[in-house]
Amino acid sequence: MTTAAPDNKRLRQLFIDDTPFLDVRAEVEFEKGRFPGAVNVPILDSDERHQVGKCYKKQGQEAAVELGHRLVSGEIKDLRMAQWTAFLKANPRAHLYCWRGGMRSNLTQQWLAESGVEVPLVAGGFKALRRVLLDELEAASAGPIFVIAGKTGVAKTKLIKQWQRGIDLEGHANHRGSSFGRRVIEPPGQIDFENQLAIDILKKRELSTERALLIEDESQTVGPRIIPLPLWQAMTEAPLAVVEMPLDFRVQEILSDYVVGMAADHSAADSEQGFENYRTYLLGSLQRIKKRLGLERHDQLNAIMMQALEQQQRDNNVQGHEQWIEQLLEHYYDPMYKYQLDKKKHRIVFSGSHNEVLAWGAAQ
Repeated sequence: MTTAAPDNKRLRQLFIDDTPFLDVRAEVEFEKGRFPGAVNVPILDSDERHQVGKCYKKQGQEAAVELGHRLVSGEIKDLRMAQWTAFLKANPRAHLYCWRGGMRSNLTQQWLAESGVEVPLVAGGFKALRRVLLDELEAASAGPIFVIAGKTGVAKTKLIKQWQRGIDLEGHANHRGSSFGRRVIEPPGQIDFENQLAIDILKKRELSTERALLIEDESQTVGPRIIPLPLWQAMTEAPLAVVEMPLDFRVQEILSDYVVGMAADHSAADSEQGFENYRTYLLGSLQRIKKRLGLERHDQLNAIMMQALEQQQRDNNVQGHEQWIEQLLEHYYDPMYKYQLDKKKHRIVFSGSHNEVLAWGAAQ
């Protein structure tokens, strides 16, 4: 079966327009990688696909196609047709794809057309859409890019979110990028992270009036997710803007995000065990840096943290957390940050307060 060649400009526009997608690949394929707005209703589920694949290897394409038609017939076919039709009626702008825009999506389109439902087919399928996004990451890496640096707690992520071309890596990774960075909801898979990141960059490069991308200073990994190599390499060479804020501001930022915010998130996820899960998260995060802190400092901070947790649970008073936060910043995060920034000093092009960097970034 021949398929039309992908039109990359048109495929880019599908992402810009937040086009819903009907993904007819098997569940196992969908779990490995998906696009925002895609709904998976396979023409062949994972088991059926496995059977057809074995048949193809042993008996060839004709026998495999025949088996596929036998497997997806009668009530099974009627159910999948009803699911496809319901989705397309709810999402009239939707487009259809399989892995390469081949037999599965063409047959789905044909069956739907025979029932009076028309749906556009994505030429090249998932593979072509994915290629567009990988190309976008390559193109964006050519710049211009500015990296936003600063000590822990200077609210870099809040700055990023206020710029038209701010790229929130931690948001896409669903992780704050530190030992305390785990969130209640698990991070997306690597391919999903890359897809979401690339779509964000594509839209902002296409639609915003600012020239440069502004990205928070990160290591190559944000939690378990890896920043795509072209973008990471560009970040390691990009000019730096440094946010400078006083210690008391930073303590309150961390208190808000990692104590008040995380306690609320855990409670929302589990009304009965939420606080215990939050306690485990906080103490476990400190435990992960025990070796770097040293046994004596770890035990001291752990004792302060446990006392603060007891006060928080008893009185809903979070002030006790300020002590361990301040000590952790002064004795752990700040020296580590200074060491890392010293190696990048030649790249610094601007430094200032939160508001000063905000104004500077908007002009780039």
